[in-house]
Amino acid sequence: MNFSPALRLRSPRPLVQAAFRLLTGFLFACHGAASLFGVLGGAYGGGTVPVLQWPGWWAAVIELVGGGLVALGLFTRTAALICSGSMAYAYFSVHQSSALLPIDNGGEPAVMFCWAFLLIACLGPGAYSLGTLLKGGRTPAMDEAVAAAPAS
Repeated sequence: MNFSPALRLRSPRPLVQAAFRLLTGFLFACHGAASLFGVLGGAYGGGTVPVLQWPGWWAAVIELVGGGLVALGLFTRTAALICSGSMAYAYFSVHQSSALLPIDNGGEPAVMFCWAFLLIACLGPGAYSLGTLLKGGRTPAMDEAVAAAPAS
């Protein structure tokens, strides 16, 4: 098969980074949709979180909107930082009072999402994001692909 130069990458990092960002954002947005709209099993095993209830409803809005923005790659660093902070708050306000370690207090998802979003905030959206596309700019991954292509 003869792929275009833009598809020939020396490293799988851009694709892996995009897949990680997309999957993490999508899964987080699913939590928000479940809590706000009662879909996908709903909040707490069924139903929805009461509107404007602190902190559940606000957390669900952050999950849905922030997760969606991260998945799309729009305002990624800011959205990921807010999502990370939301999960840190959830861990320390809900889970940590039960036991010290996440394995003992049921806080593993909060900890994992917190650190995953912090990683995304540090790394940025990567090469394959809607934000990069809308800017119309080239990314390091695109430059790498062109450099790796044989001269015609």
